[in-house]
Amino acid sequence: MALTGTDVYRDIHHDEAAKQSLTLADRIVVLQPRALDELSPSVRSKANAVFQSAPTLKPGRRSTRHFDVVQAGHLRHEKDPFTPIAGLRHLPAASRIRLTQIGNALDTHHADTMKRVLRDEPRLRWLGALGHAATRQRIKRAHLLVIASRMEGGANVIVEAVTSGVPVIASDISGNVGMLGEHYPALFPFGDAAACAALMRRAEADARYYERLQRACQQRAKYFEPDREAAGIRGSVARVMAR
Repeated sequence: MALTGTDVYRDIHHDEAAKQSLTLADRIVVLQPRALDELSPSVRSKANAVFQSAPTLKPGRRSTRHFDVVQAGHLRHEKDPFTPIAGLRHLPAASRIRLTQIGNALDTHHADTMKRVLRDEPRLRWLGALGHAATRQRIKRAHLLVIASRMEGGANVIVEAVTSGVPVIASDISGNVGMLGEHYPALFPFGDAAACAALMRRAEADARYYERLQRACQQRAKYFEPDREAAGIRGSVARVMAR
């Protein structure tokens, strides 16, 4: 059984069918080590973490006019997309930051709010849904990826940014910390638009800080290699077959 998102951070704590599934499973895989903390000791003993992977891409040609930040994911409650968007209002006039949102709105609230914000926020672009390849191309040409989620099992968009040489700014929720590491230098309190804006601005204006983020992501990239993911999956299967 694979626990990939809201199942590990919500469903298994409240849904009886989800709890029973954990008991019945021979082996459980989560997408980052912090998710193991959500499991009871009896279940944790048959679980392991396997990071997702992505092929490495060379960083694309980046804009010199703008400092491009990408937020990728359909607009919905779990993603908290409006924290980075609200953060744009905290940026100084001299900032060159441009935030590009990729993903459709999954309900009328997010769609209507996005339309209102776009009328008043010149730093924001909304591209809607793009195919996977086109999204990766947008990410690799960005200066930063921002992920502000309230709940993540192990966001693959972090993998795709890191393996493209693009630093990440993230909310300090368990799933993001598990992906980026306990001491990752660009985590902000969930829902804090001003703190998110401060990190974006620091990455734009402080070259030494930006290089520090690049180094931190380069160090994490080894965890997101396809061979490592494949070995983790094979290991999980082997444990089941050996029973």
